[in-house]
Amino acid sequence: MSLFFCFNIFSDCDIIDSNISLNGVWDLRILGIDPGLATIGYAVVDKETNHFDVLEYGVIKTSADKKDTKRLEIIHYNIEELIKEFKPEEMAVEELFFNKNVKTAIAVGQARGVILLAGSQAGLKVAEYTPLQIKQAVVGYGRADKNQVQQMVKSLLNLAELPRPDDAADALAVSICHGHVFSAHSGWEERL
Repeated sequence: MSLFFCFNIFSDCDIIDSNISLNGVWDLRILGIDPGLATIGYAVVDKETNHFDVLEYGVIKTSADKKDTKRLEIIHYNIEELIKEFKPEEMAVEELFFNKNVKTAIAVGQARGVILLAGSQAGLKVAEYTPLQIKQAVVGYGRADKNQVQQMVKSLLNLAELPRPDDAADALAVSICHGHVFSAHSGWEERL
């Protein structure tokens, strides 16, 4: 594991742990995103014929001391930088789930908006998945708990340990979900 500095011209990101391994050949490069306003999980995964290869995963953090507009700008910039560096063909983003806290739901919705915008501006095919769909694709059971999902992510990606932090693990799960959909439905974009 290496230390990775979040791409950030605004100096609002923390030092984050990032896991990097490059293989060089892939069928589909996916940028998976677990959206949030404070912490955004991301994963860059290559879907190969019969397995996945993890290039990098980590988190982007924004400071609560900043105005929401600045935090959204930081998120957009960092997603753009990930796209420029890794050149994914497709982006997969977790859909917003019902949240009793309306303020939190609105903030996450705004973050999702700038994330989706960055993907669209880069010309990526963008897919969205519900937490239920992600759990079904990764574990085979839509009501799986977080630990079950992380165990399967570890197993499917041949990781030495459980992926951390949770937001990055969720982004890996989103990537796996999209990779399975890509394998099962070569023309998935026609449904969007």
